[in-house]
Amino acid sequence: MLGQVHLKDHLFESRLITNRAILLLIIGGLLLSVLLVRLLYLQVVSHEHFTTLSEDNRVKLQPLPPNRGLIYDRNGILLAENLPSYRLEITPEEVDDMGATLSALENIIEIRDIDRSRFEKLLARKPRFEAIPLRFHMGDEEVARFSVNRHRFPGVDITAGLARHYPQGPLAVHALGYVGRIDEKALKVLDSSNYRGTSHVGKNGIEKTYEELLHGKVGLQQVETTAQGRIIRVLSRTPPVSGSNLYLTLDSHVQQVAEEAFGDFSGSAIAIDPNNGDILAFVSLPTYDPNPFVNGIDYDDYAALRNNDKEPLFNRALRGQYPPGSTVKPFMGLAGLETGVSNENSRTYCPGFYMLAGKDRKYRDWKRSGHGTVDLNIAITQSCDVYFYDLAQSMGIDRIHDYLQHFGFGRASGIDIQGELPGLLPSKEWKRSRRNQPWFPGETIITGIGQGFFLVTPIQLATATAALANGGHMLQPQIVHAEQEAETDDLLPHQPQRLETITINDQQHWDHVIAAMVDVVHSARGTARGIGKDSPYTIAGKTGTAQVFGLKQEEKYDAETIAEKLRDHALFIAFAPVDEPKIAVAIIVENGGGGGSVAAPIARAIMDAYLGKPSS
Repeated sequence: MLGQVHLKDHLFESRLITNRAILLLIIGGLLLSVLLVRLLYLQVVSHEHFTTLSEDNRVKLQPLPPNRGLIYDRNGILLAENLPSYRLEITPEEVDDMGATLSALENIIEIRDIDRSRFEKLLARKPRFEAIPLRFHMGDEEVARFSVNRHRFPGVDITAGLARHYPQGPLAVHALGYVGRIDEKALKVLDSSNYRGTSHVGKNGIEKTYEELLHGKVGLQQVETTAQGRIIRVLSRTPPVSGSNLYLTLDSHVQQVAEEAFGDFSGSAIAIDPNNGDILAFVSLPTYDPNPFVNGIDYDDYAALRNNDKEPLFNRALRGQYPPGSTVKPFMGLAGLETGVSNENSRTYCPGFYMLAGKDRKYRDWKRSGHGTVDLNIAITQSCDVYFYDLAQSMGIDRIHDYLQHFGFGRASGIDIQGELPGLLPSKEWKRSRRNQPWFPGETIITGIGQGFFLVTPIQLATATAALANGGHMLQPQIVHAEQEAETDDLLPHQPQRLETITINDQQHWDHVIAAMVDVVHSARGTARGIGKDSPYTIAGKTGTAQVFGLKQEEKYDAETIAEKLRDHALFIAFAPVDEPKIAVAIIVENGGGGGSVAAPIARAIMDAYLGKPSS
């Protein structure tokens, strides 16, 4: 045989091919079934879910922050407004590399450390889909530089909005306060749904107290966007509701005159209408410009304010607590008359000092040679300390406390600005509960001339003076006169609130005290006679001097030889015109010295400004 011949098994091959074809058909059928099942799941079962996801990629909800309400004074002068402003915002979910984006942006526009720090804090707290501001109040040149590079920065946009601005600068800043960017502390108390898209919130003053009214209500708009996030069109829109405008009781002209009258002194002045409690001037000095705080004050600038020895950030009108000094004497005199401890003819001999029976300590009068024999009128007119030492000893501390508390001493006035301190009206019970110590007779003596533990705030002193002026009606001071709703433009007045009516046992008692206060200003020997000489209206007033530190028994106070910060505070209270009071004032000049020479002229300037006589 030349070779072996292999014959093909055609039947076997045919079967093999058939089996393979069947297997392929089965696999193909299975794959087609899986595809059909998946298609059925996507198109039918999960249709609504994926339609929503698709729609979310195409349609977005954007918050529309409301315009903040404006603030005006009583004469319609604008104190807080909103100016057009550009800001740079980043939406985190649209940015692949945040660090690289920030670094690249720094080559185009200025990004301060404070901007970056604030952005990083917000980045950690806010949802990634929500735009976060990086820069506020960008200039036109910066806007132009970014615009030509916009294509390089997906997720970064410039938005136009409104920024808070205070056109009067530092004027009345401690009353107005200011807005600042929302921080972690504010986020804990704010309604997050109503503050979507809002970057600023009131930090203090009226801006904080009336935040809910001033802010308004957020709106929403549904927009269609491209894959890159650009808006194609607005699908629906719920407009925001602007915040209410506020009209204050403050008079900007009176406020400015009052601030300028202090010169370089620190201190506080409150002017109030004794008929309704309206605050006409609210002065705390030194002051500062609130505008840099709106978009983040520079660290060095803030440190300069914070470390300033004169504490410009401190609100003296509400939180400054001072000994009232001799300004308490009219109230003490009235307490003596009304409680029957003394009468208008009661006389005390003043040799220049006072001594308790059986004690050898001398409580000095400001006039070391003494005033001789004095009655109530002379004691108030010439501010005789010895008369009130004796009166305080006769009354006792608890009777003093019980009567003076009716004038609001020792408790907050209730003014519509947050942060007020209550002062301190001492008593035996107070000292026992707070210091676990007994009360000593000498402490009663010095309380009678407004020293010792006795502390008042300027707003307390002003409201008490207003109650003297209006015949015993304690009014809650108010600084917001009315609110104007954005939706209706209706002006809703804030009604005056009467807190208490002080019982008058004998109207002549009040008349005697007020007559003595008139003599303080208009008599030849009054301690504030310098401001009464050419006054076209009658003023009732009382000077005061409050010691900053105690003197030894025989030590003499000499303002020329001690440091300025240890000099006496100068005080003055007054109201005018006496027959129909329209204004009451309380002045405290820190380390100013004499109430008659330093504080009283400030009061006169304020009253002239309000009552219509130009100050010279």
